Amino acid sequence: MKKQISILLLALASLPASANLNVFATVPEWGALAKEIGGEQVTVYTATSAFQDPHRIEAKPSLLAQARRAQLVVAAGADLEIGWLPLVVRDSGNSAIQTGRPGYFAAADYVNRLDVPTELDRAHGDVHAAGNPHTHLDPRNVLQVGAALAIRMAELDAANAALYQSGFKTFAGKWQVAMARWEKEAVPLRGVAVLVHHSSFVYLTNWLGMKEIGTLEPKPGVEPTSGHLSGLLTRQQTTPAKMVLRTAYNQDGPSQWIAGKTGIPAVMLPYTVGGTAEAKNLFGLFDDTLQRLLKALR
Repeated sequence: MKKQISILLLALASLPASANLNVFATVPEWGALAKEIGGEQVTVYTATSAFQDPHRIEAKPSLLAQARRAQLVVAAGADLEIGWLPLVVRDSGNSAIQTGRPGYFAAADYVNRLDVPTELDRAHGDVHAAGNPHTHLDPRNVLQVGAALAIRMAELDAANAALYQSGFKTFAGKWQVAMARWEKEAVPLRGVAVLVHHSSFVYLTNWLGMKEIGTLEPKPGVEPTSGHLSGLLTRQQTTPAKMVLRTAYNQDGPSQWIAGKTGIPAVMLPYTVGGTAEAKNLFGLFDDTLQRLLKALR
């Protein structure tokens, strides 16, 4: 028996180690979700941080190098990364991650998108033809994307398919409990009117039942102007907002100007994982977002 065990151990030792699934995530939220599902079986490279505008990223050689070794690209989709990701994917020379291949996954393909334009006109600003791409700020979308992503990861790494399905099942169970808690905590936010720097929070406010009544940008992607901000200030007299929201990567000047003139709080929300010290993961992202909104309401 001892001899048989020794032979078995030697045989196992001679087998190649199970390689990790290399994931190239364009944004922190979807990189965090891939890690929740895959755990130690995945190696996740995240191309951007919470302090970078994901619309405006330079296709640097370092991104090409990471894309070249990736087996799976996880993108936000809906043209969020249109200015840089197609170039990175094309010039990586990695056939596995090209658009339309199993190694290319766009989160927006698996949710109902909001703000899909009825007409396209560049005069209206940086309008996304496929709808608003900031889908992760509705936790119900995170669950839908997670289910699809687990299936895709299992397809690409069939030897560990059970691990990915188990990882998603565990995550989904914890996520559903957290969602019920968040929705209970967020009841006071229902119907609250807000101004936003950019249309980054439409899925969040839709989920919470809040009302976006204006953006600091005169057009999507166009920096706030003094004339436009003055117009919002005038409108505050008849249609008052309770707070003004921005992301961790937006300049704080415009929201602080509105706050100073109106007395309403300017609230910086983490927007994605890493946007604040508390938003260390997806759960922390929503915990901290709700706490900041509720504190501003008080």
